[in-house]
Amino acid sequence: MPHLPRKGRARADHGLPEFRATDRAAPGAFSPWQLSGAGAVGGQVIMGLPTLSRLRHHFGQALSVWPFQPPDRPIVLAESYFSLLASAHLTDHAIRDAAQVSLYARAFSNLTPGGWDSLLAVDPTPEGWVLGLGQATLLQEAAMPDLTPPPLRNDCFAMPQGAHWTPVDEALAHLRTNLTAVTGTEEIPLLQAAGRILATPVTANRSHPPYANAAVDGYAFAGPLSTGAHTLPLHPGRAAAGSPFAGTVPPGHAIRILTGANIPDGTDTVVLQEDTAASATHIALHGPLKRGANARRAGEDMQAGDDILPARHRLTPADLATLAACGTGTVAVHRLLRVGVLSTGDELRAPGGTAAPGQIFDANRAMLLADVARWGHQPVDLGIAPDDRQRLGKILDDAASRCDAILTSGGASAGDEDHMSALLQGTGSLALWRIAMKPGRPLALGLWQGKPVFGLPGNPVAAQVCALIFAHPALAVLAGADWPAPQGFTVPAAFTKSKKAGRREYLRARLTDGAAVVFASEGSGRVSGLSWATGLVALPDAAAEIAPGTSVTYLPFGSFGL
Repeated sequence: MPHLPRKGRARADHGLPEFRATDRAAPGAFSPWQLSGAGAVGGQVIMGLPTLSRLRHHFGQALSVWPFQPPDRPIVLAESYFSLLASAHLTDHAIRDAAQVSLYARAFSNLTPGGWDSLLAVDPTPEGWVLGLGQATLLQEAAMPDLTPPPLRNDCFAMPQGAHWTPVDEALAHLRTNLTAVTGTEEIPLLQAAGRILATPVTANRSHPPYANAAVDGYAFAGPLSTGAHTLPLHPGRAAAGSPFAGTVPPGHAIRILTGANIPDGTDTVVLQEDTAASATHIALHGPLKRGANARRAGEDMQAGDDILPARHRLTPADLATLAACGTGTVAVHRLLRVGVLSTGDELRAPGGTAAPGQIFDANRAMLLADVARWGHQPVDLGIAPDDRQRLGKILDDAASRCDAILTSGGASAGDEDHMSALLQGTGSLALWRIAMKPGRPLALGLWQGKPVFGLPGNPVAAQVCALIFAHPALAVLAGADWPAPQGFTVPAAFTKSKKAGRREYLRARLTDGAAVVFASEGSGRVSGLSWATGLVALPDAAAEIAPGTSVTYLPFGSFGL
C-alpha cells in the first residue's frame, strides 16, 4: 500500500485524517494507521477483532457496541485505554498491565449509577470513543481504595509508669511510636498539590528525558571524532525542541540541531555551534570529540516505572516540577489535618478589645493558629473557653465534630482551675506528662470523642516551645507525614550560663557573627523574646557550664517549619 508508509509524515492522499478525534484527545495515543506496519498495538487489535466478532455472534441482540449503539443491552462492548489511570496507586500487582486492568476493574465496580450516566453520555460517532476519556478524575476517585485510617488507641499517650519526670527524648519517642495518621485521602491535580502529603508512592509515568536530546545548539552526527580537522556534509532539515527530525541522517553527515531537540536517527553526538565553521552545505570542526558529547541520554534523570517519591512525603515546589516532568497529572494525598486551637481561662480577652484589671489579652491563640497554618494544616479557631467545666466540655464536643486534632493552652496541670486535665481524666485517656524541660513542664494529652487533644501550658513562651518540640512532629504524623526531626547546628555560645542536671532547657536565641546569643530573660511570660529570637538553643539534660566559645546546639525556627 504505497500511500500508507510507516512514517506518518509521508502518508497522504488516502482521504482520512491521521488521528481520530479520540486519539487527539488522549495524550500519547497512537495513530490507527500504525496498523499498516508492524507493532504490538497492531497485533493486539488484529487478534482482538476476531474475538469481538465471536462475542457478537454468540450473544447476538444481548450485546451492544458503545457509542455506536445505546448502552441499553445486558452486555456493552466499549473501547478503553487502561493508561488513563495512574497505576502507581495500586500495589497489588508487580506487572504494570495487570495493575492497570485491576485498577480499572475497581473503578468500574465502584461507580454509582450517576457516575455511569456521566461516563456514557457521549454522542454516537462514526469514529468511536474511549470510555472514560476526559473523565479520569471521576474514574480515579472511584478507583481509590478506602484509606480512612483507624482511630487512635485510647492509650496512645499513656507513658510507662514509675517516673515522675519524663525526659524529652522519652516523650518524643513515645509519640513517634504510638501516633498514626488520622486523615483520609483524596486525589487532586498536581498543580494544587504543593505542601500536601503523599498517601501513596509515586512512580514515573514517563522517562525523563523521554528521548535522547541535545544539550546545546549545534550540529548532530554519529561520533566519535578523532583528533584533527574534520569536514562533514550537512543533511537537509533541522531538529528543534517540539519539532523532531523525522528522517535518518546518513553516515558521515551532520544536521542542524537546537537545544532540547531529540537526537535524530543516525546520530548520537552534538558539537557546539561555536566550535564549528558552517556553510550552507558543510561544517568544519576540530576533534577529538567523544561519542555522546553534548547529548543527554533518554531516561538519564528518571526511568518510566522508577519510584520517584515515597508515601508520607510532603510535596515541595521542586517535587511538583519533578513529578510534572515524568508525566504525573494527579496525586493521591492525605486530606488536610484540621487542627482546632482553643485558649482557656477567665482572665483572657480577645486582642484589640478592652481588658479590665486582672485580665490579659490572649496571645497564644493567634500564635498557635499561625503555627498550624505554617505547618501545612487547616487551622480551626475555637475561641476562648471560660473556667467552666461544663461549658468547656460542650466546646470540646463541637471541636471534635469539626477537627481531627485539638491544641489547647492553659488548664493543663492539676490545679483547681485546670479543667482541661480534669475533663480528659474523665475520658480515661488522660496522660498528664510532667516533662523534664524548661520552659513548659506540664503537658496534658488525651482523646476527646476519639480526637487527640494536646493541652499546652498557658504561658506564651512555654506554649510555643511545647508546640515546637511536641505538637509540630505529632501533628505531622497525624496528618500522614513522616516524623520531622528538627535539624540542629553546633555553634559557639556567646553567653554564660550554669545549668543544673535533670531537665533539658530551651533558650530563645539568635545567631550573631556565627555565635548563639540568648534573650536577656528566661521568663516564660516574656513573649517579646519569641519575636526577638530566630531559634532555640537546646541545653542537654545533664549539668553544663556554658561560657563564650562553648559548643551548643542551635535549632533555627525554620527547622520547625516556621
